[in-house]
Amino acid sequence: MQQPRPDPPAGAPPIVHSPEVGDALAAGRPVVALESTLLAHGLPRPDNRGAADTVEAAVRAGGAVPATVAVLDGAAHVGLTAGQLDRVCADPELAKLAVRDLPVALALGRSGATTVSSTALLAAAAGIGVFATGGLGGVHREAADTFDESADLTTLSRTPLLVVCAGVKSILDVPATLERLESLSVTVVGYRTTTFPGFYVADSGATLDWAVSSPEEAAAVLAARRGLSPGGVVVANPLPPDEQLDPALHDRVIADALAAADDAGVRGKAVTPFVLDHLHRVSEGATLAVNVRLVLRNAELAGRIAVALAVPGR
Repeated sequence: MQQPRPDPPAGAPPIVHSPEVGDALAAGRPVVALESTLLAHGLPRPDNRGAADTVEAAVRAGGAVPATVAVLDGAAHVGLTAGQLDRVCADPELAKLAVRDLPVALALGRSGATTVSSTALLAAAAGIGVFATGGLGGVHREAADTFDESADLTTLSRTPLLVVCAGVKSILDVPATLERLESLSVTVVGYRTTTFPGFYVADSGATLDWAVSSPEEAAAVLAARRGLSPGGVVVANPLPPDEQLDPALHDRVIADALAAADDAGVRGKAVTPFVLDHLHRVSEGATLAVNVRLVLRNAELAGRIAVALAVPGR
Protein backbone atom coordinates (compact mmCIF):
# COMPACT_ATOMS: atom_id res chain seq x y z
CA MET A 1 0.00 0.00 0.00
CA GLN A 2 1.49 3.33 -1.07
CA GLN A 3 2.19 5.75 1.77
CA PRO A 4 0.42 9.12 1.58
CA ARG A 5 2.50 12.07 0.47
CA PRO A 6 3.89 14.16 3.35
CA ASP A 7 1.74 17.08 4.37
CA PRO A 8 2.98 20.47 3.15
CA PRO A 9 4.60 22.72 5.76
CA ALA A 10 2.22 24.78 7.90
CA GLY A 11 1.46 28.05 6.19
CA ALA A 12 2.91 26.88 2.84
CA PRO A 13 2.20 29.30 -0.02
CA PRO A 14 -0.39 28.43 -2.66
CA ILE A 15 1.22 26.67 -5.61
CA VAL A 16 0.46 27.09 -9.30
CA HIS A 17 1.17 23.84 -11.14
CA SER A 18 1.73 23.50 -14.85
CA PRO A 19 -0.95 21.24 -16.36
CA GLU A 20 1.55 18.38 -16.82
CA VAL A 21 2.90 18.58 -13.27
CA GLY A 22 -0.57 18.98 -11.76
CA ASP A 23 -1.80 15.89 -13.58
CA ALA A 24 1.28 13.88 -12.57
CA LEU A 25 0.97 14.79 -8.90
CA ALA A 26 -2.75 14.04 -8.86
CA ALA A 27 -2.08 10.61 -10.37
CA GLY A 28 0.84 9.83 -8.07
CA ARG A 29 3.34 9.68 -10.93
CA PRO A 30 7.03 10.51 -10.24
CA VAL A 31 7.99 14.18 -10.41
CA VAL A 32 11.41 15.85 -10.03
CA ALA A 33 11.80 19.50 -9.02
CA LEU A 34 14.39 21.67 -10.79
CA GLU A 35 15.69 25.07 -9.71
CA SER A 36 15.48 28.11 -11.98
CA THR A 37 18.48 30.05 -10.64
CA LEU A 38 20.73 27.80 -12.70
CA LEU A 39 18.93 29.05 -15.79
CA ALA A 40 18.59 32.72 -14.86
CA HIS A 41 21.92 33.27 -13.11
CA GLY A 42 24.15 30.23 -13.61
CA LEU A 43 24.28 29.81 -17.39
CA PRO A 44 24.91 32.46 -20.05
CA ARG A 45 22.20 33.63 -22.43
CA PRO A 46 21.08 32.32 -24.88
CA ASP A 47 22.63 28.94 -24.00
CA ASN A 48 20.46 28.76 -20.88
CA ARG A 49 17.23 28.30 -22.83
CA GLY A 50 18.48 25.23 -24.67
CA ALA A 51 19.86 23.88 -21.40
CA ALA A 52 16.42 24.24 -19.78
CA ASP A 53 14.89 21.86 -22.33
CA THR A 54 17.85 19.48 -22.16
CA VAL A 55 17.70 19.21 -18.36
CA GLU A 56 13.96 18.60 -18.41
CA ALA A 57 14.53 15.93 -21.08
CA ALA A 58 17.07 14.23 -18.80
CA VAL A 59 14.44 13.97 -16.04
CA ARG A 60 12.06 12.41 -18.57
CA ALA A 61 14.79 9.97 -19.62
CA GLY A 62 14.91 8.86 -16.00
CA GLY A 63 11.17 8.16 -16.11
CA ALA A 64 9.79 11.21 -14.25
CA VAL A 65 8.03 14.49 -15.00
CA PRO A 66 10.20 17.64 -14.65
CA ALA A 67 8.92 20.54 -12.54
CA THR A 68 11.06 23.65 -12.92
CA VAL A 69 10.26 26.08 -10.09
CA ALA A 70 10.09 29.89 -10.18
CA VAL A 71 8.09 32.82 -8.81
CA LEU A 72 6.30 34.85 -11.50
CA ASP A 73 4.32 38.00 -10.70
CA GLY A 74 3.94 36.99 -7.08
CA ALA A 75 2.84 33.40 -7.74
CA ALA A 76 4.90 30.32 -6.89
CA HIS A 77 5.02 28.10 -9.98
CA VAL A 78 5.97 24.43 -9.78
CA GLY A 79 6.33 23.36 -13.39
CA LEU A 80 6.79 25.97 -16.11
CA THR A 81 5.32 26.18 -19.58
CA ALA A 82 7.56 26.80 -22.59
CA GLY A 83 6.62 30.48 -22.54
CA GLN A 84 7.43 30.78 -18.85
CA LEU A 85 10.81 29.13 -19.40
CA ASP A 86 11.43 31.66 -22.19
CA ARG A 87 10.73 34.45 -19.71
CA VAL A 88 12.97 33.05 -16.96
CA CYS A 89 15.85 32.54 -19.37
CA ALA A 90 15.54 35.90 -21.14
CA ASP A 91 15.02 38.40 -18.29
CA PRO A 92 18.37 39.82 -17.08
CA GLU A 93 16.62 41.59 -14.20
CA LEU A 94 15.04 38.49 -12.70
CA ALA A 95 15.67 38.42 -8.94
CA LYS A 96 17.46 35.58 -7.18
CA LEU A 97 15.15 34.23 -4.48
CA ALA A 98 16.27 32.23 -1.47
CA VAL A 99 13.79 31.26 1.26
CA ARG A 100 14.18 34.61 3.04
CA ASP A 101 13.22 36.44 -0.18
CA LEU A 102 10.08 34.43 -0.98
CA PRO A 103 7.70 36.34 1.33
CA VAL A 104 8.66 39.67 -0.26
CA ALA A 105 8.31 38.40 -3.83
CA LEU A 106 4.98 36.68 -3.10
CA ALA A 107 3.51 39.61 -1.16
CA LEU A 108 4.59 42.34 -3.58
CA GLY A 109 3.87 40.52 -6.81
CA ARG A 110 7.50 40.25 -7.88
CA SER A 111 9.24 37.65 -10.04
CA GLY A 112 12.40 35.67 -9.40
CA ALA A 113 14.37 32.52 -9.97
CA THR A 114 14.48 30.07 -7.08
CA THR A 115 17.70 28.88 -5.46
CA VAL A 116 18.25 25.44 -3.94
CA SER A 117 16.69 26.50 -0.63
CA SER A 118 13.54 28.08 -2.06
CA THR A 119 13.11 25.35 -4.68
CA ALA A 120 13.32 22.72 -1.95
CA LEU A 121 10.74 24.51 0.18
CA LEU A 122 8.27 24.98 -2.70
CA ALA A 123 8.81 21.45 -4.00
CA ALA A 124 8.05 19.98 -0.59
CA ALA A 125 4.97 22.21 -0.31
CA ALA A 126 3.78 20.76 -3.64
CA GLY A 127 4.33 17.20 -2.42
CA ILE A 128 7.42 16.51 -4.53
CA GLY A 129 10.02 14.27 -2.91
CA VAL A 130 13.00 14.50 -5.30
CA PHE A 131 14.95 17.51 -6.49
CA ALA A 132 17.91 17.71 -8.90
CA THR A 133 20.47 20.48 -9.01
CA GLY A 134 24.11 21.07 -9.95
CA GLY A 135 25.78 21.83 -6.63
CA LEU A 136 24.60 22.87 -3.20
CA GLY A 137 25.49 26.10 -1.49
CA GLY A 138 27.41 25.81 1.75
CA VAL A 139 29.95 27.38 4.05
CA HIS A 140 32.10 30.01 2.33
CA ARG A 141 35.87 29.94 2.70
CA GLU A 142 35.99 33.10 4.79
CA ALA A 143 33.02 32.14 6.97
CA ALA A 144 35.05 32.40 10.19
CA ASP A 145 35.17 36.15 9.57
CA THR A 146 32.03 36.76 7.51
CA PHE A 147 29.58 34.14 8.87
CA ASP A 148 28.67 33.56 5.21
CA GLU A 149 26.76 30.29 4.98
CA SER A 150 24.13 29.30 2.45
CA ALA A 151 20.51 28.95 3.50
CA ASP A 152 20.53 25.68 1.53
CA LEU A 153 21.92 23.88 4.58
CA THR A 154 19.34 24.90 7.17
CA THR A 155 16.50 24.47 4.67
CA LEU A 156 17.58 20.90 3.93
CA SER A 157 17.73 20.19 7.65
CA ARG A 158 13.96 20.65 7.94
CA THR A 159 12.62 19.82 4.47
CA PRO A 160 11.48 16.25 3.70
CA LEU A 161 12.97 15.64 0.27
CA LEU A 162 15.98 14.13 -1.48
CA VAL A 163 18.33 16.29 -3.53
CA VAL A 164 20.71 14.88 -6.13
CA CYS A 165 23.80 17.07 -6.61
CA ALA A 166 27.46 16.97 -7.59
CA GLY A 167 28.55 18.00 -4.11
CA VAL A 168 28.88 21.67 -3.21
CA LYS A 169 30.16 24.43 -5.42
CA SER A 170 33.94 24.43 -5.76
CA ILE A 171 34.29 27.99 -4.45
CA LEU A 172 33.15 26.87 -0.98
CA ASP A 173 34.82 25.33 2.06
CA VAL A 174 33.90 21.68 1.47
CA PRO A 175 35.04 20.19 4.83
CA ALA A 176 33.26 22.95 6.77
CA THR A 177 30.10 22.42 4.73
CA LEU A 178 30.09 18.70 5.47
CA GLU A 179 30.58 19.45 9.17
CA ARG A 180 27.57 21.78 9.11
CA LEU A 181 25.45 19.19 7.31
CA GLU A 182 26.38 16.70 10.03
CA SER A 183 25.54 19.19 12.80
CA LEU A 184 22.18 19.85 11.12
CA SER A 185 21.52 16.08 10.86
CA VAL A 186 21.16 16.15 7.08
CA THR A 187 21.69 12.64 5.71
CA VAL A 188 24.47 12.61 3.07
CA VAL A 189 25.27 9.57 0.93
CA GLY A 190 27.44 9.11 -2.12
CA TYR A 191 26.04 7.49 -5.23
CA ARG A 192 28.16 4.38 -5.72
CA THR A 193 31.09 6.03 -3.93
CA THR A 194 32.22 7.30 -0.54
CA THR A 195 34.21 10.07 -2.22
CA PHE A 196 32.46 13.41 -1.91
CA PRO A 197 32.50 15.14 -5.31
CA GLY A 198 33.84 18.64 -5.88
CA PHE A 199 31.29 19.85 -8.43
CA TYR A 200 33.52 20.32 -11.51
CA VAL A 201 35.83 17.51 -10.32
CA ALA A 202 35.04 14.00 -9.16
CA ASP A 203 36.94 14.20 -5.87
CA SER A 204 36.80 17.13 -3.46
CA GLY A 205 39.30 15.47 -1.13
CA ALA A 206 36.56 14.72 1.43
CA THR A 207 35.03 11.31 2.15
CA LEU A 208 31.61 10.09 3.24
CA ASP A 209 30.54 7.39 5.66
CA TRP A 210 27.76 6.01 3.49
CA ALA A 211 26.97 5.19 -0.12
CA VAL A 212 23.96 3.85 -2.02
CA SER A 213 24.33 1.63 -5.05
CA SER A 214 21.01 2.12 -6.84
CA PRO A 215 18.05 4.48 -7.22
CA GLU A 216 16.02 2.01 -5.17
CA GLU A 217 18.44 2.25 -2.24
CA ALA A 218 18.38 6.06 -2.42
CA ALA A 219 14.58 6.05 -2.39
CA ALA A 220 14.58 3.67 0.58
CA VAL A 221 16.88 6.03 2.52
CA LEU A 222 14.46 8.93 1.95
CA ALA A 223 11.48 6.79 2.96
CA ALA A 224 13.28 5.79 6.15
CA ARG A 225 14.26 9.39 6.88
CA ARG A 226 10.64 10.52 6.51
CA GLY A 227 9.64 7.95 9.09
CA LEU A 228 12.16 9.23 11.63
CA SER A 229 12.24 13.03 11.62
CA PRO A 230 11.90 16.08 9.39
CA GLY A 231 14.88 16.69 7.18
CA GLY A 232 16.42 15.96 3.84
CA VAL A 233 18.72 13.49 2.14
CA VAL A 234 21.62 14.55 -0.08
CA VAL A 235 22.74 12.12 -2.78
CA ALA A 236 26.18 13.19 -3.99
CA ASN A 237 26.66 12.06 -7.58
CA PRO A 238 30.19 12.63 -8.90
CA LEU A 239 31.09 13.04 -12.54
CA PRO A 240 33.08 10.17 -14.05
CA PRO A 241 36.79 11.09 -14.10
CA ASP A 242 36.80 11.28 -17.90
CA GLU A 243 34.02 13.90 -17.83
CA GLN A 244 35.38 16.15 -15.07
CA LEU A 245 37.25 19.41 -15.51
CA ASP A 246 41.00 18.91 -15.58
CA PRO A 247 41.91 19.09 -11.86
CA ALA A 248 44.95 21.33 -12.42
CA LEU A 249 42.90 23.75 -14.54
CA HIS A 250 40.17 23.61 -11.91
CA ASP A 251 42.45 24.64 -9.05
CA ARG A 252 43.99 27.48 -11.08
CA VAL A 253 40.74 29.02 -12.37
CA ILE A 254 39.02 28.76 -8.96
CA ALA A 255 41.88 30.63 -7.30
CA ASP A 256 41.81 33.27 -10.05
CA ALA A 257 38.03 33.65 -9.81
CA LEU A 258 38.01 34.06 -6.03
CA ALA A 259 40.80 36.64 -6.23
CA ALA A 260 38.89 38.54 -8.92
CA ALA A 261 35.73 38.58 -6.78
CA ASP A 262 37.70 39.91 -3.81
CA ASP A 263 39.37 42.60 -5.93
CA ALA A 264 35.97 43.67 -7.27
CA GLY A 265 34.47 43.85 -3.78
CA VAL A 266 31.81 41.27 -4.58
CA ARG A 267 30.09 39.94 -1.46
CA GLY A 268 27.23 37.73 -0.34
CA LYS A 269 24.89 36.09 -2.84
CA ALA A 270 26.52 38.03 -5.70
CA VAL A 271 29.71 35.95 -5.33
CA THR A 272 28.44 32.77 -6.96
CA PRO A 273 27.17 34.26 -10.27
CA PHE A 274 30.28 36.49 -10.47
CA VAL A 275 32.63 33.56 -9.97
CA LEU A 276 30.72 31.28 -12.37
CA ASP A 277 30.89 33.93 -15.08
CA HIS A 278 34.62 34.43 -14.43
CA LEU A 279 35.23 30.67 -14.57
CA HIS A 280 33.38 30.40 -17.86
CA ARG A 281 35.42 33.17 -19.45
CA VAL A 282 38.84 32.16 -18.09
CA SER A 283 38.37 28.46 -18.89
CA GLU A 284 37.11 29.37 -22.40
CA GLY A 285 33.82 27.58 -21.81
CA ALA A 286 35.21 24.39 -20.27
CA THR A 287 33.48 24.95 -16.90
CA LEU A 288 30.17 25.66 -18.62
CA ALA A 289 30.35 22.38 -20.53
CA VAL A 290 31.13 20.46 -17.32
CA ASN A 291 28.36 22.28 -15.45
CA VAL A 292 25.78 21.24 -18.02
CA ARG A 293 27.05 17.63 -18.05
CA LEU A 294 26.79 17.24 -14.30
CA VAL A 295 23.32 18.77 -14.14
CA LEU A 296 22.10 16.39 -16.86
CA ARG A 297 23.51 13.38 -15.01
CA ASN A 298 21.91 14.52 -11.76
CA ALA A 299 18.56 15.14 -13.44
CA GLU A 300 18.50 11.68 -15.01
CA LEU A 301 19.45 9.98 -11.73
CA ALA A 302 16.84 12.03 -9.86
CA GLY A 303 14.23 10.83 -12.35
CA ARG A 304 15.13 7.21 -11.64
CA ILE A 305 15.03 7.81 -7.87
CA ALA A 306 11.61 9.46 -8.18
CA VAL A 307 10.38 6.39 -10.07
CA ALA A 308 11.66 4.14 -7.29
CA LEU A 309 10.08 6.39 -4.65
CA ALA A 310 6.69 6.10 -6.38
CA VAL A 311 6.66 2.29 -6.00
CA PRO A 312 3.85 1.14 -3.66
CA GLY A 313 5.16 0.74 -0.14
CA ARG A 314 7.26 3.92 -0.26
